[in-house]
Amino acid sequence: MDPYDRLVAELIDTGASPGQMFGKPTLKVGSKAIACHFEDGVAFKLGSGTDEHASALELDGARLFDPSGMGRSMKDWVWVPQEHADRWLKLGTAARQRLS
Repeated sequence: MDPYDRLVAELIDTGASPGQMFGKPTLKVGSKAIACHFEDGVAFKLGSGTDEHASALELDGARLFDPSGMGRSMKDWVWVPQEHADRWLKLGTAARQRLS
């Protein structure tokens, strides 16, 4: 199973649902997006200034999410490449818990 599909399967059990954002597959809780499959990774809405946000940015290849590619990063979102797919569930769970 694809790593993103595994993430979806795990987070659906916590009340997330699949959707679309920027024309890309997204996980939402209600109408709020928590994760977006983009290029070869997933962007997570972790909240600027949180420990999870800082930890995610420390991962090799991770960066602030800039879906337009025009230098307008979304400060609350961190894009994490597929090489760290083993961390995606933890990050997705953290993004999910921010909405509770």
